[in-house]
Amino acid sequence: MKKLYPDAAAALEGVLRNDMLIACGGFGLCGIPERLIDAVRDSGVTGLTVASNNAGIDNEGLGKLLRTKQVKKMISSYVGENKEFERQYLAGELEVEFCPQGTLAERMRAGGAGIPGFYTRTGVGTLVAEGKETKAFDGEEYVLERGIFADLSLIKAWKADETGNVVFRKTARNFNQPAATCGKLCVVEVEEVVPAGSLDSDCIHLPGVYVQRMIVGAPYDKRIEFRTVRQRETY
Repeated sequence: MKKLYPDAAAALEGVLRNDMLIACGGFGLCGIPERLIDAVRDSGVTGLTVASNNAGIDNEGLGKLLRTKQVKKMISSYVGENKEFERQYLAGELEVEFCPQGTLAERMRAGGAGIPGFYTRTGVGTLVAEGKETKAFDGEEYVLERGIFADLSLIKAWKADETGNVVFRKTARNFNQPAATCGKLCVVEVEEVVPAGSLDSDCIHLPGVYVQRMIVGAPYDKRIEFRTVRQRETY
């Protein structure tokens, strides 16, 4: 099965549709599937629900899809750096399901493992627990969280071999691994594709069985959210 496609548009051809649920890797601007996000934007699909740690920043990452109003709902942990996100939410244009960071990762992992729900202490007694089932275990209250079962996973990785075995690089691993496993179809963009068998089998972070399609997205501009430097003293 050939998994490598010439570009992001080709990799997403026949996959995208309105009102689908997308699980997207990344943390801030680290490890985000930039080329695939651009292809989703250019496709014009609307009504998307996106599960991701955050929504990028204005005009970067998932912020591009917010700018074009293609997202109707975000399932996220942190959205503090995106002014357009804030504007749409306060104007009632965007639905938001806030989810504690560890819970969001576990919801994706659970979906990938075929687990429909799990109980956690996180969020008990807060707005996070409103409308959710709770249950007591050993005298402690727990809230039921649902696993995330996405229609599509969009992932960014460092290397992959021709069969789709994937290696993430350092903190860019973040939410990419659990997001990859919870989608019916997983599309990965990588910086480099190497021959099958050339990766150390003990260093594979995501087995190729989870990956259906992939592209090479390099070269990349390594963007950061804030650049803070110390004022140089004059003598």
